[in-house]
Amino acid sequence: MFQPLDLLVRLWPVFRTPRGLLVVRMDGIGDMVLFRRSLDHYAEAFGVAAEDITVLGCHSWGSIAAEVFSGYRVRTIDEHAFERNPFYRFREALWVRRQRFAIAVCDIFFRKALTADSLVWLSQAPVSVVSHPYISPATRAEFNHYLGRVGQIIDTGPYPTHETDRHRRFVSEILGRTVPAEPPSIPWREATAPVPAGRPYVVLNFGSNEPGRRWPFDSYIAIARGLLDAGYRVVFTGGPGEMPSRPRLRRQLNRPGVIDLIDRTPLPMLLDLMRRATAVVSNDTGPAHISIALGTPTVVIVGGGHFGSFLPYPQGIAPANARIVHRDMECYHCFWRCHRRADRWQVFPCIAAVTPEAAWAALGDLINTSSGTKRPWDPVQTLISTPATTATRATPPQS
Repeated sequence: MFQPLDLLVRLWPVFRTPRGLLVVRMDGIGDMVLFRRSLDHYAEAFGVAAEDITVLGCHSWGSIAAEVFSGYRVRTIDEHAFERNPFYRFREALWVRRQRFAIAVCDIFFRKALTADSLVWLSQAPVSVVSHPYISPATRAEFNHYLGRVGQIIDTGPYPTHETDRHRRFVSEILGRTVPAEPPSIPWREATAPVPAGRPYVVLNFGSNEPGRRWPFDSYIAIARGLLDAGYRVVFTGGPGEMPSRPRLRRQLNRPGVIDLIDRTPLPMLLDLMRRATAVVSNDTGPAHISIALGTPTVVIVGGGHFGSFLPYPQGIAPANARIVHRDMECYHCFWRCHRRADRWQVFPCIAAVTPEAAWAALGDLINTSSGTKRPWDPVQTLISTPATTATRATPPQS
C-alpha cells in the first residue's frame, strides 16, 4: 500500500542545494535518553553545525524535545500513524524529502524498517549512514531492501551490547577515533516540584506499556508502607493504563502522605516531579531512564527479556545514582516471548520473582549513599511478596 506513495515522495523534485543532517530517532523515551549524549558528537563527526542538525523523533517524547535537544532542530511525528495511515505517511515523508538533507543517519539497533529505514531512504540524502539493526527471520527481507540502498552500514556489536556502547561505537567509527563511554544525562529546566510543599517524597512509577513488565502492585504498596513509616511521602505516577489500580491504592493505602498523580502527570511535569524527588522506584520503562539521566537516585525492577541491552548499564558508565534489582533465571534473553505465561496479562516470572525486600534494600542503600548518611534502614514491616511460582497478573484495562 505504501510503496507507490513512497516512490512518489522519493521522486518528488526539490530544487535546492543539499544541506544539513537528518537524525532519525523513531524510538521510545528510554532509547532517546540513552542516545542523547552521543548526539553532541555528531556536529564534529559529520562536519555540520549543531543548528543544522534535525532530530526526527516520536510524538511520545515530543513535549520535552525542545528542552532535551536544546541547540538542535527537532520535529516529531506520530510513529504509529506513520506506519498505518498512508496519507499521514505521505505528508510527513514529503516534509522530509523537501528539506533536501545532505546527510541522513539512523543509529538504532532495535528498529522497524518501515519507519526508521524508510525515512532515511525517503530523504534521498546524498550521504546515508545507518547502524546494522537487529534482524529476525520475519524482518530480514524488509531490512535487506533498505540496507541495500544506504551508503554506509556500521556494525555496532552483537546482541546484547548495551545501547550506550552501540552509540559510542557508531560515532567512533565516523570520527575515526574512540569516543569515551558516558553515563546517561539529559538537560532539563529548573522548576519546583508539582506537589505541595512538605516532607521529602519518593516517586513510585508502577506502570508500563507492557503489562508483563509491571512489578506486582502489592510490592509497590509494601514499599510505600515502608517509606511512609520512615517519614517520607510517596507519589504514585502512571498513565491511563494504570487508572484501574487507583481504587486499590485508596483501599490499601488510605493514610496521610500518599499523593495520587496517576494519569495526572504530563511528561514535562513528570520530569519536574522526578528531578525534585528523594528517589524513584520504577519498572523498566522510559521514565526510569529519564530519572537516572536527571541524576535522581533510582531503583529499577528489571527482567530478563533483553537483559543488558538497556539495563543494567555496563561497567564504566553505570551511574552512581542507579540500582538495578533483578532475579537471574535460565530463560533470560527471551525478547519477552515468555513461554511461562498463560496470557499477556500475567507478569513475567522474572519480574514477579523480585521481592519487596530486595528492592527495599537497594532503595535504602541508594538513599543513604546519596544523602551521605548511614542511618539504619529497617526492613519493610508489611511484606506482600509474590513467590516466583505464583501467576501474578497485571491489572487489565476496564471497559
